[in-house]
Amino acid sequence: MSRGVFRVYLGAAPGVGKTFAMLDEGFRRRVRGADVVVGLVETHQRAGTIAQLRDLEIVPRHTVEYRGATFQEMDVDSILARRPQIVLVDELAHTNVPGQGNVKRWQDVEQFLDAGIEVITTLNIQHLESLNDLVEKITGAVQRETVPDVIVRSADQIELVDMSPQALRRRMAHGNIYSVERTGPALDSYFREGNLGALRELALLWVADRVDDALHDYRTRHGIAGAWETRERIVVAVTGADGSEQLIRRAARIASRSRGQLVGVHVSKFDGRRDAQPDDLSAHRDLVIELGGVYHEVAGDDVSRSLIAFAQAEGATQLVLGASQRSGLTKMVWGSVVRRTVGKVGAIDVHIIAAGSTESLAVLSRGARLGGLAPRRQLAGWLMVLAGMPLLMAILVKHRVDVSFATQLLLFLLLTVAAGAVGGVGPAVAGAVGGSLLVNYYLVDPIHTFTIATAENAFSLAVFLVVALTVSGFVTLASRRSYDARRLRSEAESLARTTATLAGAPDPLPMLLDQMRATFSLAGASVLRPSSDDGWYIEASAGDPPQRPDDGTAIRLNSEDGSMLVLRGGDLGLEDRRLLHAHAEQLGVALTARSLQRELTRTAVIKEADQLRTALLQAVSHDLRAPLANIKADVSSLLSNEVVWDDSTEHEFLTSIDEQTNRLNRLVGNLLDMSRLQAGVLSLQLGPVAPDETVSAALRSLDISLGAVVVGITNDLPFVLADADLLERAIANVVSNALRFSPTGEAVLIDATVESDSYLSIRIMDHGPGIDEGLRAAVLQPFQRLGDGPGGTGVGLGLAVANGFVSAMGGTFSLTDTSGGGLTVDISLPIALTETDPEDVT
Repeated sequence: MSRGVFRVYLGAAPGVGKTFAMLDEGFRRRVRGADVVVGLVETHQRAGTIAQLRDLEIVPRHTVEYRGATFQEMDVDSILARRPQIVLVDELAHTNVPGQGNVKRWQDVEQFLDAGIEVITTLNIQHLESLNDLVEKITGAVQRETVPDVIVRSADQIELVDMSPQALRRRMAHGNIYSVERTGPALDSYFREGNLGALRELALLWVADRVDDALHDYRTRHGIAGAWETRERIVVAVTGADGSEQLIRRAARIASRSRGQLVGVHVSKFDGRRDAQPDDLSAHRDLVIELGGVYHEVAGDDVSRSLIAFAQAEGATQLVLGASQRSGLTKMVWGSVVRRTVGKVGAIDVHIIAAGSTESLAVLSRGARLGGLAPRRQLAGWLMVLAGMPLLMAILVKHRVDVSFATQLLLFLLLTVAAGAVGGVGPAVAGAVGGSLLVNYYLVDPIHTFTIATAENAFSLAVFLVVALTVSGFVTLASRRSYDARRLRSEAESLARTTATLAGAPDPLPMLLDQMRATFSLAGASVLRPSSDDGWYIEASAGDPPQRPDDGTAIRLNSEDGSMLVLRGGDLGLEDRRLLHAHAEQLGVALTARSLQRELTRTAVIKEADQLRTALLQAVSHDLRAPLANIKADVSSLLSNEVVWDDSTEHEFLTSIDEQTNRLNRLVGNLLDMSRLQAGVLSLQLGPVAPDETVSAALRSLDISLGAVVVGITNDLPFVLADADLLERAIANVVSNALRFSPTGEAVLIDATVESDSYLSIRIMDHGPGIDEGLRAAVLQPFQRLGDGPGGTGVGLGLAVANGFVSAMGGTFSLTDTSGGGLTVDISLPIALTETDPEDVT
C-alpha cells in the first residue's frame, strides 16, 4: 500500500485563512469526484469558516472524560474504518487528551498517511519546533504545543497562506476573527503590527528553505549541475589554519550584504589525516554556526575536486578561498589548490582572500635556532650549491677556452651570492669554499691540481672567497633582524590577546590556557591547585592536561595557595621563557580574580541568607505579632468580668478576632508557600479550571467590602489548564495587594481575555501609585515591600508567592502600568479544551 499524500496549509498567525483554504480545497476536490471527509475542523464560530463547510461530510467527534471534565476529540478509528480518499484535519499541533491512542494530532495524521489516506491539514508557524523560541521572544507568548520540523518538511506540498499585518489587523477589527470584546486586547498584545510582521518574515524564510530543498531535488533528478541563482549561497573553505577566522568573517559579511546563506565546508582526506588540529577546526565550525551559517565536512582524495563538487551540489553562487601561504617552489612542485579550483569551478564566482596569520612562537623559536631562516629556504640554498656548482663547472670546463677567468669567477660568485641570499650562511660558506676549490682544480693552471701558478689568480680567488663570505654574513644578519621583528610582533599580539581576554571574559582562566597552548604549540596545559589530601586539583586545563607538576614543565604562579602552571609537550627555547612568564603572570591575575569571584559569591549567599533571616525575624516580631496582639486584646476584653458588653460590642470584638485570624492565616500561609516554592516541593494538580469561578472563590476568601472589586469576567470564557487551589490563592494575593494600595473609593478591576489561540490572560488592575519599571523584578522577590503600604502591613510575600504559583503551573506573571495610573498584574495561563470551550488549544 502506497503512503498517502500529505498537504499542509501554513500560516504566520491565527486568522490568516488556513482553515478556510483547507475547506475550500476539500470542497473543490469533492466536486471533482474525490471521496472527502472532514476529520476535524475548528471554526471558532467564524461565519465565513462555517459557510465553507457547505455539504462536506463530517466525521463526528468522540467524547472523552478526563479528570472530571468532558472533551471532544477526533475519532481516528472511525476515520480509518471509513477509509476516505481524502481527510481534512485542522490544527496539526494539537495535543490529544491523555488516554488516547496518540499523544499528538500529527501522530494521528501519520496513521492516516500510512493507511494510504491523503491528508490536508493546517498549521501556524509558531508551532514549528525550530522556531518556537524565536516566536516566544517576538510575541512574549509561550507556545507549548509544537510539531517537529521533520514532520512538516516531509509533506508533499506546503502552501503558505499569507496576509499582510495591516490586512490581518483589519480583519480582526471587523470582528472576523475574535468577538468584539476580545478584539481590543488581542490587537494590543499578540496581534501587534510588529509581531505580525516578524512572524510573517519567519514563515516566508522557512517556506523559502523548503522550496530550496525541493529545487535541489529537482536539479538532482534532472541532472542539472549548474547553479540557479535564485538565492546567494556563499561557500567558504575551512582549513583550520591560522587566519581562517578572518576568512570566515569576510565570507559572512559577503553573505550578509547579499542576504544570502553562509555555508562552511572542510575537506578531509580519505585516509583520515588532517592538516589542522581538531580543536582549531572545532573553533572554526562554531564560528560559522555563530555567524548564522551551516557547517559540513566532506571526504575526498583531491581537495579542489571535492570542494567544487560540494559547491555545485549546494547550488553555491560564490566560493570564498584563502590565499595559499605556501612557497612558490612548493606550488610549482605540488600545485596549488586555489589555482586548480579556479580553473575548474565553472560559473561560480570565486573570492580569494589574503587571510592574515600569526606564527606560532614555537615555530619562530625553531627558526631562531636555524639562523632565522625557514627550513625550506635553507634546503633551497643547499640545492643551489650542491647541484648548481657541479652543473656550472661542467659548462665552464666545456667552454674553458672561450670564457675568461674573470668571467668564470663572477659566475661562481653570482651562484654563491644567490645561494647565500636564499639559504643563509651555511650554503654561502660552502659555496665560497667549494667554489674556490672547484675553480682552482678545474680552471686555474696548472689544472687538476690545487697549485696556483700566478699571484693574480691567487688574489682573484681570495677576493672571491671574501666577497662570498661577506654576503653570507649580511644575509644572516638580515634574517636575524627579520626574525626578531616577527617574534616581537607575535609576542605583542599574544600579550594583546591575553590582555583582551583577561579584561573581557567573565572567567578568563580557561581561555588564557587555551591561547597559551596554541601560542607555544603545547600538547596540554593545566593550572594545578594543592588539595587537602596532599594531591593536586585541576583548576583549569586545555588540551591533554597534566595531572601533577611532574608531568611537564612547572611554573609557580603568584597566588597564595601555591598553584602551579604545568605545561606538557612543545619545544620551548630560552627565548620563550620570558614571554612564558608574562603569560604566567596573566594567569595568576585570572586565578586571583576567580578566587575573588568565589569569595564574592559566597558573600552574596551569606548576605542573602542574612536578609532572609532578618525579614523572617521582622515578620515574626511585627507582622505576625500585630494580629496576635489584636486577637489577645479582643479576647481579654470579652473575658473581663469588670465590664458588661452589649451584643453589638461583642459582635465587633468577634468580627475583629475573625479578621485578624484571617490576616494571620494568610501571613502564615504565604510563609509556608514561599518555603515550599524555594524548596521545590510544590505539588500540582493540573486540570481544566473556570476563570470566573476561580476569581469568585478568591474574592470570597478575602472578605472584602461591596464595590471594592469590579469583575468583568464572563462565564463563556475557555477553561485554563491550572491547579484550582493554587490559582485561587495567587489571585487572592494579587487582589489583596491591589486593595492595599488603591486610593479610597477606587475599585480594583478584574477582567480576562483570550490573548491567542493558546493562552488566556487574567488582569488585575488598580489605580494606586504603581511600581517603577526598574523595581518590578525586585518586587517579585520574597520580602520586598519597597516601603509600600500606608499601614505597613504584610511581609512582602504576596506577589512573590503568586508569581511562583503561576510559573509552576506553566503560566507567565507580568507587571505593567494601568492606563490612567496604577499597576496591572497580568496572569497568562494555557487554555484547556472542554465541552463548553469554543476555542481550540493550539
